[in-house]
Amino acid sequence: MSDSSARARLFRAPAGFLHRHWHKLIALTFWLLVLGGYQWYAWRNDLSSFAVAQQLIRLLAGSAYGPLLFIVAYMLRPLLLFSAAVLSIVAGFVWGPVWGVVYTLIGSNSSATVAYVVGRFFGRGLLTGDQATGLMQRYAERLRSNSFVAVMIMRLIFLPYDLVNYLAGFLRIDYRAFITATILGSIPGTFAFVLAGASIQGDFRDGPSGFDPRVFAASLAIFGISLLVARYLKRRERVSDKG
Repeated sequence: MSDSSARARLFRAPAGFLHRHWHKLIALTFWLLVLGGYQWYAWRNDLSSFAVAQQLIRLLAGSAYGPLLFIVAYMLRPLLLFSAAVLSIVAGFVWGPVWGVVYTLIGSNSSATVAYVVGRFFGRGLLTGDQATGLMQRYAERLRSNSFVAVMIMRLIFLPYDLVNYLAGFLRIDYRAFITATILGSIPGTFAFVLAGASIQGDFRDGPSGFDPRVFAASLAIFGISLLVARYLKRRERVSDKG
């Protein structure tokens, strides 16, 4: 092969990638600008997660549209990488264990779908062709072969919520298995975080003024039960693989 032919192939490869994925690069650039803008604004105004939680509590508690605002904020939260745990605790503090769980389940599963769709968009076309035998493709096939149990275990051991959502979409895991496992597997974590928020008492203007240890103990107990269930499912999965 001549030097000119080699150089031609070298320059065609990146051009082909840009041609196939230009829309993803534009979307990624826009997303990074939004994320960077939010982080810059938070830094300039000294908005820690705790400070944002205080502002959310004032807004949600004083508005008739509080539940709707909360669900929309939760749904869009993964685009800003804002903590799901913080919003779940806020829900427990504002609405208590019952309605806090209801609103959090709606918001968290909506946000899971948003992140899944984003991950699927960016992953489309990246795990095909020459990469079909690569490590990522093999890992994707392993997850797809038992999607429900894999996602369920990841939820029960409290892996980072958004990481699981984006990864499931990027690897093109079956959506029905993903969302079903997410709905069921997120229940223990939702109860645990919402109860942790419900155990805090006060108006949060100057910080919490009280604490209910019994409610917090229930939160810790649910954490423990969730990990035990995950261990049981993992053990069953290993037995099934050996069989």
